[in-house]
Amino acid sequence: MVLGELFLEALSSGVITQPEIDWVISEQNRFSRPEQAAVQRLGRLLDQGGIQLGCRLSPQRLHHRKVRNEWIEPLGRRRHGCC
Repeated sequence: MVLGELFLEALSSGVITQPEIDWVISEQNRFSRPEQAAVQRLGRLLDQGGIQLGCRLSPQRLHHRKVRNEWIEPLGRRRHGCC
């Protein structure tokens, strides 16, 4: 794992996982000054609610949810005469 990738993934998804936080904590004495600054930024974002502690869904699962919500569910509602 690379801190820069973790930082960008957390920013783009808005989520950081517990194993990622555990890795940051275990490796913190090996980080360079710029990496330490990134870790501090992650901590601030967590404190402010900009990044949430949780899990990320796989893109395949997100696609399935999109298909269900946009195609399958509307057809079911139309078929049963509601909405």
